Amino acid sequence: MELSQIETFLRVAELGSLSRAAEVMELTQPTLSARIQALERDVSQRLFERMGRGVRLTEAGRAFLPFAERSLGLLLEGREAILSSQSPSKGKLRIGTARVIGAYVLPDYLEHFHKEYPGVEVSISTGRSHEVLQMVLDEEVQVGVGRTLVHPEIESTYLYDEEIVFVTHPQHPLARRRTVAIAEIAQEPLILYDKDSTYYVLITRECREAGIVPRVTMNLDSVEGTKKMIERGLGVSFLPVSAIRTELSLGSLAYIPLAEGHRVTLPTSLMVRKSTSPHPLVSAFVELMCRLSPPRLPVPA
Repeated sequence: MELSQIETFLRVAELGSLSRAAEVMELTQPTLSARIQALERDVSQRLFERMGRGVRLTEAGRAFLPFAERSLGLLLEGREAILSSQSPSKGKLRIGTARVIGAYVLPDYLEHFHKEYPGVEVSISTGRSHEVLQMVLDEEVQVGVGRTLVHPEIESTYLYDEEIVFVTHPQHPLARRRTVAIAEIAQEPLILYDKDSTYYVLITRECREAGIVPRVTMNLDSVEGTKKMIERGLGVSFLPVSAIRTELSLGSLAYIPLAEGHRVTLPTSLMVRKSTSPHPLVSAFVELMCRLSPPRLPVPA
């Protein structure tokens, strides 16, 4: 069973025509037919039956189809892996990222990466940080970016600390203050982002340690939604600095430092599976991320 036979089988199945498949694959029809016949001999079953001018899959052909698709995909990935193993200038890099990082931080890194390695195709998967860790462990992605997590099979490379800051509408009374105490925040309608996120855990822990019970009026699953609510004066929130740099520069959101030296930070790291021979593309991406960290985050006034 050869790769060319699998490719031919899938193209005929897709087009439902031997002549059309031969035309698309730039083959003579006898060559294409010979490939199909050789494959049928290998599996000892007819895979197509003629119907008028076209063909359709037999029951055996339909049973074989998903395995052919999967096999071709794996073989093509193997070809890409061999290509990229020789040089980081070509190939495909699969990245998993926490959602906020993927939306607000990673694009800047990828812009630089694309300039240095224009021949590399990058695919992105998103999730919470623990989900990104699992993607790396399952080898669904080659490298993950998220909050710093510890696992015996994972090598973490620290990048930067993301600061979670108190944010209000620019006309809010607290926006005129140089600092705000956590006790004062407890009196405000608080909008929190994603109850299962690390940000939520950090904020609620900070409130608990300060001995206050926040007045949570909204639980949203989107940072963008949270920002829109604050911009309309419907509450206040804690948000990662990376997510609000545009709004801070436009003046549509305001940042007020916490009094008494309180800071809420989230260490951010790269995650890769431990290996004695790291993939050249992964090594190139890790090197670039470390070289450009910390990211260009705004320094609120």
